Amino acid sequence: MPLELFDARAKTSISAVIWYSGRMNNQVLKEILNLIDVEPIEENLFRGQNHDTEHVFGGQVLAQALTAAYRTVVPEHELHSLHAYFLRPGDWTRPILYEVDRIRDGRSFSTRRVAAIQNGRAIFSLSCSWQKRESGLVHSQPMPDVPPPESLRGDLEAYQDLYQQQPELARFSFRFEAIDSRAVEKTVMYSNEERPPHKHTWLRTRETLPDDPQIHLALLAYMSDLDFMSTSMMPHGKITRRDNIQGASLDHAIWFHRPFRADEWLLFAKESPNASGARGFVRGHFFNREGQLVATAAQECLIRPQGDLREALASAAGAP
Repeated sequence: MPLELFDARAKTSISAVIWYSGRMNNQVLKEILNLIDVEPIEENLFRGQNHDTEHVFGGQVLAQALTAAYRTVVPEHELHSLHAYFLRPGDWTRPILYEVDRIRDGRSFSTRRVAAIQNGRAIFSLSCSWQKRESGLVHSQPMPDVPPPESLRGDLEAYQDLYQQQPELARFSFRFEAIDSRAVEKTVMYSNEERPPHKHTWLRTRETLPDDPQIHLALLAYMSDLDFMSTSMMPHGKITRRDNIQGASLDHAIWFHRPFRADEWLLFAKESPNASGARGFVRGHFFNREGQLVATAAQECLIRPQGDLREALASAAGAP
């Protein structure tokens, strides 16, 4: 299929929607949306850029790959699940190519596989499935009983208080200038406190978004990787300070249950039922303000002890 015959989804650009809406004033949110807006350069091939932060954020790659896949699927089919693997570290100084493989196009379901490529090698792999809307049996678990977001302090303000002691936090916390994040448990990443491995965070974008579903899907994917891994380190307190742990996302999955808006409050209820083998497992549920379960996420991450911590843990376990 030549580029000029791409379906309606491929012709819809996130940045074009924002440009014509004339409503975007938040510069960081604009930057995130422009990054998610991957550029079509050939049939089934797209190019994405990176934040200028000496780090390629996993949520960004996930959102870009999802957008590339979205633009090859018929509008009647809606995303219901994605499964991704982070294969290699990304290079923030180079663009990322996204190659979409149209595995299947059926009457009820479509399947796509996306490879993110840098320097001729895959750094990320995504499989996602899309379904024509159908009716069926309905149930869902209830939303946890937590304080409303209006009663909570924003994470951006909490991190700004820490900048003088930990200036490196600015490397990732700038995202909270675009995404209003409010932690119920009032914890921040790399906290020294030992806590049970669960946390609840209210999230939404700081400005109203256009109605285009691809924007809301991509932003939920982006937000699902914010402060997710750290849930697995909460019971370990001081021993998991940043210089003691090599951390990285290994895989990531999301199941989409109901329509939602990323510019309206979503509660991300996260927990880590297990950590072992230098890996942590976390899962989370997204609820809208009405208490409906709209999406479920899961991730396994590398939390590999380094230096003195690694030696201490090996000694305590009786390892050679």
